[in-house]
Amino acid sequence: MGDRMSRHNSGKSSPTDDLLALVEQHAGEVRSPTQQAYLRDILRNVMRLVRDDTSVGDLKIINTALREMRIAFKVFSEYRHVRKISTFGSARTAEDTDAYRQAKEFAERICQEGYMLMTGAGGGIMRACQEGSGRERSFGVNIRLPWEQSPNEFIDRDPKLVSFKYFFTRKLIFIKEADAIVLFPGGFGTHDEGFESLTLVQTGKSHPVPIVFLDAPRGTYWKTWKRYVEDHLVRQGLVSPEDMKLFKVTDKIDEAIDEIRTFYRVYHSSRYVGGRLVLRLTAPLSADLVTELNDEFGDLRKEGAIEQSDALPEERDEEALAHLPRLVLHFDRTHFGRLRAMIDRINRATPDELGAPADPVALGAEVS
Repeated sequence: MGDRMSRHNSGKSSPTDDLLALVEQHAGEVRSPTQQAYLRDILRNVMRLVRDDTSVGDLKIINTALREMRIAFKVFSEYRHVRKISTFGSARTAEDTDAYRQAKEFAERICQEGYMLMTGAGGGIMRACQEGSGRERSFGVNIRLPWEQSPNEFIDRDPKLVSFKYFFTRKLIFIKEADAIVLFPGGFGTHDEGFESLTLVQTGKSHPVPIVFLDAPRGTYWKTWKRYVEDHLVRQGLVSPEDMKLFKVTDKIDEAIDEIRTFYRVYHSSRYVGGRLVLRLTAPLSADLVTELNDEFGDLRKEGAIEQSDALPEERDEEALAHLPRLVLHFDRTHFGRLRAMIDRINRATPDELGAPADPVALGAEVS
């Protein structure tokens, strides 16, 4: 306090004071009060790094990660209104294999459904997916490795190609921007992405998305993997049987596409507001269906009932989604396999169980 008073009395400011003044100046240029608050907090944390005498090595990590995220956020911000699919698979898969052809055809067909596609931008399955999707419908989320992983020709030099130094920032984008995840046969990296995707959805650290393990026609790669999960994880109680609802294993493109398409038939997106989970829907549900959901999925509630609602006052920062009807519940944040089962039931609603759909022009609007 004494140092602060002496600086004030002398009329002189320290470099830290000047930086804090700069923070206030630029934060004030942002229109949204919520954005202002977060930007001020980010910049104050930068000042705390100065106070903590953070090492050069740690500052390099923070600086690189922040720069990579800023660039990626800017690239993807233009496509917020388009649903996207993250795809994973081996970089070593040859063009003349069934797995390559399966990935190429899946990418072509899912993009015809209106989706865009994300890959690691390399060879093998990544190349197959971007060959199928085409440059206009795909993103490259590349990783810089000690041995150079050059982007494939279908995404090279495209504005939608982003390169990362760190796997953790790259994974963040793959998960954050994904409305579905599809995995083809691959090695350690593919299994890492698959298990991490499952873990994030299982623990609620990611919003619910369809996760599909798509094999080559008549292939056994993912069927064998699923048997391992059943025999060694589920049977020994290491994961819950309900967690098996979080993913689908198939060797048929039609089933993979249907899994994704059906997931967004009535369910649109979700977020937490305080202690409540808000499920946004493309159409309101009948009173009878809401009653059925309370009866069948009452174990998901910590308290109260599953209720239908308009946008909550706390959601005023998402004007593009304000028109969508909601289901609101005090979710226990534990049984995400059961939550997925409830979403599946909502998506199976018959025409008699649904009201008039929300504005179809806005149904592909920004998802959060």
